[in-house]
Amino acid sequence: MRFKFSDPKAFSFTSALLIGLVSIIVSSILLLTHLNNVFIEVVGIGVLVFLFSYFFLYKVVESFIYDKIKIIYKTIHSLKRPKEGDKSKLVITSDTLEMVNRQVLEWGESKAREIEELQNLAKYRKEYIGNVSHELKTPIFNMQGYVLTLLDGGLEDPTINKEYLLRTEKSINRMIAIVEDLEAISQLESGELKLNTTKFDIISLARDVIEFLEIKSQRKNIEITIAGALEKPLFVRADKERIRQVFINLIENSIKYNFRQSDANTQISFFDMDENILVEIADNGVGIAQQDLGRIFERFYRTDKGRSREQGGTGLGLAIVKHIIEAHEQTISVRSWPGIGTTFGFTLRKG
Repeated sequence: MRFKFSDPKAFSFTSALLIGLVSIIVSSILLLTHLNNVFIEVVGIGVLVFLFSYFFLYKVVESFIYDKIKIIYKTIHSLKRPKEGDKSKLVITSDTLEMVNRQVLEWGESKAREIEELQNLAKYRKEYIGNVSHELKTPIFNMQGYVLTLLDGGLEDPTINKEYLLRTEKSINRMIAIVEDLEAISQLESGELKLNTTKFDIISLARDVIEFLEIKSQRKNIEITIAGALEKPLFVRADKERIRQVFINLIENSIKYNFRQSDANTQISFFDMDENILVEIADNGVGIAQQDLGRIFERFYRTDKGRSREQGGTGLGLAIVKHIIEAHEQTISVRSWPGIGTTFGFTLRKG
């Protein structure tokens, strides 16, 4: 008969049975030497020994197991439910040790996952602080250089004083843009920034943004168009100013990273998806490598750090776009091919 030590009843029963059988054999040998009819006496002695052994062993084994593992069990139980407290009573069963062992393993695995998450969070914070520091360092050092030059006599030189003051202003504006973008992301993530949801014509908004970015697009000979002959309004329900920001960030990106000498273009398309409207902004620019696609919505992530900084921007535009769309409980996606172009698509609830 196989039994587990973690089952006190089975262990006690088996042990008591063996002791009872041994007592029957021993008492039989002793009684047979004095009496002829010993059956009743032998059986009686065996039963008494069996019962005594069973209850005695059961209590001893149960107390041993309970005392040894109840501390582990209650500690794990209370750690898993620290707010509720541990009001449960450990009941010894045939699977007590297996149950405690399983809970120890589960608890260990959960703590390992928590440690890994904390390590990833610490790494992310370290990278984030490093990126913020790096982004702010450039305009600060530039301003310092310009001001020192002016203080060293450049202020009296009409050929450089105005130029250096204008450069200083440009660096200040860059710092302001970084701080404002960081504030916007922080508010979106914390839920402090409430959306002002209204019903508006998304096509009309797209035309307004195209007009707003007209000078930038003309400087690079990039044509921005709306696909299809859309004569009727297309209404959506969203925060109009935030969606305007989404359009501006995505279209500005398409302008920055399109270096074609001819036929450079950005096209905005709208698709009816029953309950939602899908908006796509596609360009025929440099494209994005496949290994970078999964990270382009991260703060400060740049696929080409040198070229990105030359083109300007804070490195936060796509992160802001993602947070705005997700704040609307909608989705944004991207597909891209190097040398062919990039298409961003996001959905909005139909108005």
